[in-house]
Amino acid sequence: MQSVDQQRGNRTHATGGRGRALADLTAGLALAVGVVAATWRLLGLPASYVALGLGMYGAFAVVLLWSFPPGAPGPGMGPANRVTLGRALLALPVFALSVHPGGLGTEGLWWVIVLSTLVLLLDGVDGRVARGTGSESTFGARFDMELDAALLMALSLLTWRSGKVGPWVLLIGLLRYAFVAAGWAWPALRAELPPSLRRKAVCVAQGVVLLVALGPIIPVWAAGVAAGGGLVALIYSFAVDVRWALREGAAAPSA
Repeated sequence: MQSVDQQRGNRTHATGGRGRALADLTAGLALAVGVVAATWRLLGLPASYVALGLGMYGAFAVVLLWSFPPGAPGPGMGPANRVTLGRALLALPVFALSVHPGGLGTEGLWWVIVLSTLVLLLDGVDGRVARGTGSESTFGARFDMELDAALLMALSLLTWRSGKVGPWVLLIGLLRYAFVAAGWAWPALRAELPPSLRRKAVCVAQGVVLLVALGPIIPVWAAGVAAGGGLVALIYSFAVDVRWALREGAAAPSA
């Protein structure tokens, strides 16, 4: 059993790690207010949009603090996680717009495209920073992956709500969550997948095709073709991963 001093030390260690994360999240609040307020002003949205956006940031901060590992390298959340946090803050207005009632209009669609393009262009920078600073971590990889998945879900919702593509486009955002849910029924699907250039390329392609489909100058038929092609590629990629996971699970020796 651990001594009282050891237990106290563990609690201090955990508190210190979350305290460092809290400092970065508090600083990030200023940027969150800035991008949400700029979106509200630019698009002439009701005040409820600001409340929604900042509420989302508060929920995000609570989840991140709860899951932040105490032993993560600093300062703050660490250089790579700070980059990912910056990407999340740029995506925050997009998340809020995806569930806020009301249409976007041409100006709103272009604003979503600009913000999302910045988030996509910065994808991979956090990984390079992590490798360059020796601060790679399981938490950082998960943080990056969950942000990408959430952005695809938001863009899928916005593409559907634009009226240019049918509700089937939501599958682009939902497939990853369906895969995670299926892991509860088939434990083999919870196995860690090997690194895959195909998987990364298909993920990036989903963001690109959704932004193309959202483009105000893109005709309805072209939006459908772009989104449909992306969905086919995504289904294929998931099928490859499911097949690998089930085959590896069947080959693994039973306990």
